[in-house]
Amino acid sequence: MRKKNGFSVISVIIGIAIVSLIGVAAYFVIDGNNNATNFKEYDFYSVIAPDKNNGEIGDHVKGSEDAAALIFEYADYQCPGCASINSKVNKAIEESDGKLAVVYRSFLLSYHKNGTAAASAAEAAGIQGYWKPYADKLFSEQAEWENASGSERSALFNKYFEEVTDGKGDIDKFNQDIASEAVSKKISFDMGIGKRVNVESTPAFYVDGQEINWSEAGSVVVNGKTISWEAGRSGDEFIKLLKDIADAKAGE
Repeated sequence: MRKKNGFSVISVIIGIAIVSLIGVAAYFVIDGNNNATNFKEYDFYSVIAPDKNNGEIGDHVKGSEDAAALIFEYADYQCPGCASINSKVNKAIEESDGKLAVVYRSFLLSYHKNGTAAASAAEAAGIQGYWKPYADKLFSEQAEWENASGSERSALFNKYFEEVTDGKGDIDKFNQDIASEAVSKKISFDMGIGKRVNVESTPAFYVDGQEINWSEAGSVVVNGKTISWEAGRSGDEFIKLLKDIADAKAGE
């Protein structure tokens, strides 16, 4: 198939077309179009498997699902705070000796004009097995795409997909999946859970049903151990906090 700047012509056409589709779908996703979902069937503090309510797209987990500590993160790819903390989350997982995993769920903020599109792109990449590298790419390149127009955004998202897949991904499928019902359901499902656990801002982190409110001093109780943090903390202290939680969950 004829290519243009590394992308097939059909992928460019599809990419432009989905800009309008995402715009139409954005309201429904942000509004959480899941009124028919019985959320009482789900344990919000365990890894949720693929099913019809989430578009057959289960939770995304950084680290092992079998880790002693599962931290649940609700975030928006266009949120500056989410972008700045993402590398700290990754580092904490890497340094936890397998004791820590973070379950990521989207919680879109309506005033982020490209947040829905970014979440859709991440989910589409995930369908082909590239969710984590694509999510990391969106966060690291946030300044490049956050104010992009629809066509510019589509071109950037295609470029990121080519980069994280080393050209091995199916970019036509990627573009089709961005605008798919499955992806819309997944994002809406995450939003529905976020509303039910009372997420008010992003990033929001939870352990054992307790919010780790990093915006102010606080504490959580893990395995009977109180783990506290002070106001005015650094990113390195956040890494230490997550590792302390993982140690406590592991009984250390």
